[in-house]
Amino acid sequence: MKILHWFREDLRLADNPALYEASQGNELIALFVIPQNIGGASKWWLHNSLQSLSNDLSKSGVQLILRQGDPISVVPELAQEAGIDLLTWNRVYSPQGVLQGSAIKEALNGSGIKVESFNSQLLIEPTKVLNKQGKAFRVFTPFWKHCLAMLEPPLPLTVPSLKGTSFQLESARLETLGLIPSQPNWAQSFDALWQPGEQGAIEAWRKFSEGGINQYAQGRDFPGECNTSLLSPHLTWGEIGPNQLWYYTQELMAGNQLANENGEKFLSEIGWREFSRYLLVHFPQIEKSSFNPLFDDFVWQNKESNLIAWQKGQTGYPIVDAGMRELWQTGYMHNRVRMITASFLTKHLLCNWRSGMAWFWDTLVDADIANNTASWQWVAGCGADASPYFRIFNPILQGEKFDGDGQYTKRWVPELTMLPNKYLHKPWEASETILKTAGVELGTNYPKPLVDHKLARELALSRYHEMKLNHQ
Repeated sequence: MKILHWFREDLRLADNPALYEASQGNELIALFVIPQNIGGASKWWLHNSLQSLSNDLSKSGVQLILRQGDPISVVPELAQEAGIDLLTWNRVYSPQGVLQGSAIKEALNGSGIKVESFNSQLLIEPTKVLNKQGKAFRVFTPFWKHCLAMLEPPLPLTVPSLKGTSFQLESARLETLGLIPSQPNWAQSFDALWQPGEQGAIEAWRKFSEGGINQYAQGRDFPGECNTSLLSPHLTWGEIGPNQLWYYTQELMAGNQLANENGEKFLSEIGWREFSRYLLVHFPQIEKSSFNPLFDDFVWQNKESNLIAWQKGQTGYPIVDAGMRELWQTGYMHNRVRMITASFLTKHLLCNWRSGMAWFWDTLVDADIANNTASWQWVAGCGADASPYFRIFNPILQGEKFDGDGQYTKRWVPELTMLPNKYLHKPWEASETILKTAGVELGTNYPKPLVDHKLARELALSRYHEMKLNHQ
């Protein structure tokens, strides 16, 4: 039996149910269709992840076929061309992913080709989780409690024994697809920071399981410490799956190698990932519109110069600038700082959350449509189970609370390295003598604040109240 496995967001061999099913045939054809709508940092990651996957498959004599175009036409065409008996894939739970799967099944209906799809991306199918009224949850805590009561994740599947085919199929060359940036190669520094691919994911889990996870519940909020998993880009492309992480974490807790507090907190973050996809399945309109429709009438300022200053890490608020510079230089930003920078853009600078979402989509190596959409709307106050709009992060207090020793901020904003920590997160309050001694000249080698925190907060709240009044 000749089988085609269509790789999507499941670029791994282990615990891959669709690939495991495909391995039962006599000949396997592996396909990946290059997506057209991903950001620059994601393209860099994808190039390296595909190279890793191709190398892993080649050890079993399986060639990874790369094609460009719309999967809705590309996949059925290849299926017919190769004369396959069975097509397998793992489901993608974005509106576009669901549409692609449905359309391909329809296109092959009556063709004699059997089609089977599987879940490798989530712990539980979104359609199986409903409240007592049979409707979708809108708040995370009851959603996750309901999931925990239902969850019985299976043991992760082993790497299957694969058999390639001698059938010759045309494939694009990875090097010619333009996924790596050039002129300039702004991602050059990424090579030393990341190891895309399944082996890189396994190594990231090993490091985390031996270190940061043991302080995760409290330590995950401090960006200057190494207590986060750095697994998010690996999860984005399915180089490791949530089922594996669930099993590995439970195993650590069962063996008393991990305190329940830390293990359960880590698993709840996996839960937030589930919730983001769940929302996109049940409320697909949130990909482009506010979950809370009141915010469609919110009056944003959208001042372009402020957006650019934010993107470049030149706002004059050190913790915000540190986060934005970390993002540009590494393709990543610590989660606590993501919330701070997003709040600053939407509530201090009054820029539409969509502008921030677009920037993160282009610059994050872990850019993910579900997480990106849900998280930006959560911070902006217009999403499901959102932080209330009137909760406005104070970037000064956030910096002092979560980076009091300045380890994180001074790393990414080196022009403030000599500034005493007392003034690090509010350099404008330092005397001229202190600034001069530290080599800081506000407005010259470090910007003055774009806005005054107190005044910006008052303006944001007044806009919020105006929006509410307009709908009374």
